[in-house]
Amino acid sequence: MRVPDANGYSHARHSRGQERVITANRQTSWAFADAYVAEDEALHWARDRARQAGLRSVSPGTGAALRLLAATVEAKAVAEIGTGCGVSGIHLLHGMRPDGVLTTVDPEPEHQQSARQAFRDAGFAANRSRFIPGRALEVLPRLADAGYDLVFCDGDRLEYQDYLAESLRLLRPGGLVAFEGVFANGRTVDSGPQPTEVLRLRELVRAVRESQELVSSLLPVGDGLLCAVKR
Repeated sequence: MRVPDANGYSHARHSRGQERVITANRQTSWAFADAYVAEDEALHWARDRARQAGLRSVSPGTGAALRLLAATVEAKAVAEIGTGCGVSGIHLLHGMRPDGVLTTVDPEPEHQQSARQAFRDAGFAANRSRFIPGRALEVLPRLADAGYDLVFCDGDRLEYQDYLAESLRLLRPGGLVAFEGVFANGRTVDSGPQPTEVLRLRELVRAVRESQELVSSLLPVGDGLLCAVKR
């Protein structure tokens, strides 16, 4: 039988009363955290559709974090950049208020059709989501100033700095912005030569950390979730 010790690690308790320490490492801890919140059939279906379309989806751990963040700010209005096939949207909707509306933007209408089906299969009414096809930087300027509780960015990494500027306009005071994928599979902290996308991510991380308008944290879930609250 395994029992936790004071540090949260696991031991194997033997019948003779002896214990053998089983060391935990960061990778196994992350794997445990990523599987902590079980995903339902609607999420599995959305993940399968995303895989078939060659799209990346947020990890289960990242989805759980998004769900928690949406609940923490009691989100009624959320803007999502990058609909994909609906994985992140389902998590956000689960965390939002029952009367909340998710506005989700994506340049590919066929992906949004998959997300619409996934939301329906997850039990969300049609009026809980608003789908806007188009490029984010063309759509976001049309959204209301200070009209959103949370903005989730999972679009073009080269445009993340622009998304940050738009998010600061869209968010109410106390609202939250989150950026997916800022680790870039470890390349963001790699000292070797990196592509422009990674250099832009480094600039984003620095800008969010140094902004006087934001209180930020970098969560080690999935491929890195950069979060900040607007003062």
